Amino acid sequence: MATPLRIRDGESALRRFASRRSRGEAPFRYAATGAGILLLAIMAAIAVFLIIEAIPALRANKGDFLTTLTWEPNTSQSFGIAALAFGTLVSALLALVMAVPVAVGVALFISHYAPRRLAGVLGYVIDLLAAVPSVVYGLWGVTFLVPAVQVPFEFLNEHLGFIPLFGGDAVAGRSMLTASIVLAVMILPIIAAISREVFLQVPRTHEEAALALGATRWEVIKIAVLPFGRPGVISASMLGLGRAMGETIAVALIFPVTFGISLHILAPQGNSIAANIANGFGEATPIGRGALIASGLVLFVITLIVNMGARLIVARRKEYSGAGA
Repeated sequence: MATPLRIRDGESALRRFASRRSRGEAPFRYAATGAGILLLAIMAAIAVFLIIEAIPALRANKGDFLTTLTWEPNTSQSFGIAALAFGTLVSALLALVMAVPVAVGVALFISHYAPRRLAGVLGYVIDLLAAVPSVVYGLWGVTFLVPAVQVPFEFLNEHLGFIPLFGGDAVAGRSMLTASIVLAVMILPIIAAISREVFLQVPRTHEEAALALGATRWEVIKIAVLPFGRPGVISASMLGLGRAMGETIAVALIFPVTFGISLHILAPQGNSIAANIANGFGEATPIGRGALIASGLVLFVITLIVNMGARLIVARRKEYSGAGA
């Protein structure tokens, strides 16, 4: 039986430990809070800068900034974001549709199917591909992909032209679909790398329970791995979508500089906000630079909306992920 003296000594030791722990956590807590506030302040400063720089051009604009299809701020001072926003969203969404299934499959193969040595090599390659500069992908797209897709695109236009996406009177290698393929190749390693790490965090007990019930390997992935990793895959996909929408050099090398809205993704037309900024900033007049900054503000807002939507989706799906188990 413990004596009162020993109990008091133990309580005193616990109080001293709690006091030291509190003193050690306080600086970290303040540093983390300060970093979060600093990040919000930087984002607010960027937004304020973009608004201030864009106001003169928006006042001088003779067209409607949200609906005008033409982009002539240097000459007629008439410009609009409609065609650029359309090209940005369509190319990024097409890239996401092509990249996510492949990335999830690669992540599942590395985490649950491949032998350990092969999984390590493949994981290293995926991480390496995620770090490749975008200009390399753009040069690959211009020198290899653009000539290579001409014949397949003509085949699609000839045999599947009744589908609006593959229709149109003209087919070219430099098109919306080609830019989307380049973007898909760019974002695939990012989505695969994050998804792999999420799948590796699935509690072993979940998988063993499914196996104990007689589930096959695919059924284990279906009922245990994918529900747990769904929020992580969604977050990875939104991160890839953000990079696809903000990509500049790669799509600037691929996109033909046109302004228009069309569902024909094989036609020689298409542009994006980021590509237009890269192509036009060097020769822009003061009004033109303000117009480009205004388009950058639109891209900034679109990216914020996408990220906020992703956070809402992840928050709603957390209860089904098994993360709280």
